[in-house]
Amino acid sequence: MHKYLLQFFIFLSSFTLNAQQTVGLFTRDPGSLDGYVLFAPNFANKTYLIDKCGYEVHTWTSTHQPGQSAYMLDDGSLLRTGKVNGGSFNAGGSGGIFEKFDWNGTLNWSYTISSATECQHHDIHKLPNGNVLAIVWELKTVSEATAAGRNPAGIGTAVWSEKIIEVQQTGPTTGNVVWEWHVWDHLIQDFDSLKPNYGVVSQHPELINLNFTTGTATASDWLHCNAIDYNADLDQIAISSHNLSEIWIIDHSTTTAEAASHSGGVHGKGGDLLYRWGNPAVYGRGTSADKKFFGQHNVQWIRNGLKDAGNIMVFNNGIQRPGGNYSSIDIIAPPIDSMGDYTLALNQKYQPDSAFWTYVAPVPTSFYSMNISGVQRLSNGNTLICEGASGNFFEIDSLKNTVWNYVNPVGQGGNIITQGAAATQNSVFRCTQYDPSYAGLTGYVLVPGNPIELNPLPYVCNMLTSIHNTENSPINLRVSSDFSGDLILKSDVDIRILSASLSDVTGKLINQWGLLNLIKDNATVLIADHDFAPGIYLLNIKSSDAHFTFKVLR
Repeated sequence: MHKYLLQFFIFLSSFTLNAQQTVGLFTRDPGSLDGYVLFAPNFANKTYLIDKCGYEVHTWTSTHQPGQSAYMLDDGSLLRTGKVNGGSFNAGGSGGIFEKFDWNGTLNWSYTISSATECQHHDIHKLPNGNVLAIVWELKTVSEATAAGRNPAGIGTAVWSEKIIEVQQTGPTTGNVVWEWHVWDHLIQDFDSLKPNYGVVSQHPELINLNFTTGTATASDWLHCNAIDYNADLDQIAISSHNLSEIWIIDHSTTTAEAASHSGGVHGKGGDLLYRWGNPAVYGRGTSADKKFFGQHNVQWIRNGLKDAGNIMVFNNGIQRPGGNYSSIDIIAPPIDSMGDYTLALNQKYQPDSAFWTYVAPVPTSFYSMNISGVQRLSNGNTLICEGASGNFFEIDSLKNTVWNYVNPVGQGGNIITQGAAATQNSVFRCTQYDPSYAGLTGYVLVPGNPIELNPLPYVCNMLTSIHNTENSPINLRVSSDFSGDLILKSDVDIRILSASLSDVTGKLINQWGLLNLIKDNATVLIADHDFAPGIYLLNIKSSDAHFTFKVLR
């Protein structure tokens, strides 16, 4: 089915020029993609779904603050992490539980991974089979780390390693771990020849150097993995290690036994790294000058059907980046041979040499988040960015112009910020946009409420959502709203509309029109703002070879 671009024109001058604005919707330009944005403020128990006008559409409430990610599922459920652990793993991103709520807020599953020796943290990912992948810290004692070949000078009270587990739900609070992978099974060290894992680091790029550290050498949180993604076509998992400034790809086609070894799976490498990128000094094939990532987050494959599909996109935070601290969005294209294996030349670092697409702000240092944060490629080619530390969401078009901007108005303890007050403690781990056609939204009437912030500034914003188009229609028909709120039709080609009608959600006819001729690139006013009151309406338009239906939120 064709994806039709819906344009929006919004009257925002009443507050975009107001120096007192601090939160909420700042910018909504015609090039912004319609949809709904999900986010879980870091210091609140509530997860929000807003429309692109900044109006609250739906919420879910937990007893936990996020720990950290949250996602909508295609059945309308919310899958989120929660923070319950304050003991052994007291660090940024700690969680300990993930929860699944239905649309109405009923908790249907909670699964706890929180003890003195392990803790879920940062990110989870739902697999196509319904199971959930989770990143989990696992504690290694001083004696265990020393026995594996860790330099004692680099051990404090413990070493936190990482594992990935796949959990299958078995009950409201239970689950089976049906697959797992451990960093500790894939180590290399050149410190102690009498200990396991000894070897030449540069000769084993498929393994992880146990003694490579950044920051404080004795910090327990050695790797600090902060993101996980899954590619169903490849049956592979991508992981982001913040502290090593690297992303890794591992094979999910292995059994758990194979994942603990160096053989097996589709690629014959067991659980060894299939690919890594961002900091070749970690595996002895580069220097600091070769470093490309600087504390990155949100590694992901760009999904099929989107611009640059199949490539890997990352929010590159830019901590201690040469030339200054600033963030970027980077997309790389890993080289893959005819057998589907990632290629690596003898004694060389993993390719490519650099990202093939990068977004940096016009003034680079004006876009910087030292931690958290995320990015998403949208269905129209735009890119949604969450500058997490400041709770700032913005969307850029293909020319890298900002076409939408929203600042989270939820602060510490879930307190709502009053418009004009300082936006503090409003950080957000990540935000995710869902198209109006997303399966998880089917069957629900999404009625826009008020802006979340207190004492919002007045503005006009119409949401117009295409919910049906004739398949294979050559016509790109668009509906927009002008500055007075009138509904306007526009087409890429000349088109003769046979009929048009506006009805409410009960089917009651509000207005109808006969023959209309649309001339390419000329706008035709169809409905004046005063012709219909606020509410939800369906606009049906028929031409000789196409049928269009738009949901109008007024």
